[in-house]
Amino acid sequence: MLQRWLLALFAVLLMSQVRADAAPWYRWESQVTGRLVCAQFSPGEGWKRFAGPFNNAACREY
Repeated sequence: MLQRWLLALFAVLLMSQVRADAAPWYRWESQVTGRLVCAQFSPGEGWKRFAGPFNNAACREY
């Protein structure tokens, strides 16, 4: 009985630690063309972070 209780307690404690926030969105600027895109991660080489972080895929503040 004690083992079940401890196992349940362990499971609850473990589940309470599982929490993931969404990755922030950034506006990225191409160093070649100056084009701007909105992405959570760098589109690749030749891009630098231009603005952000934002909480949406439109890279707008609401």
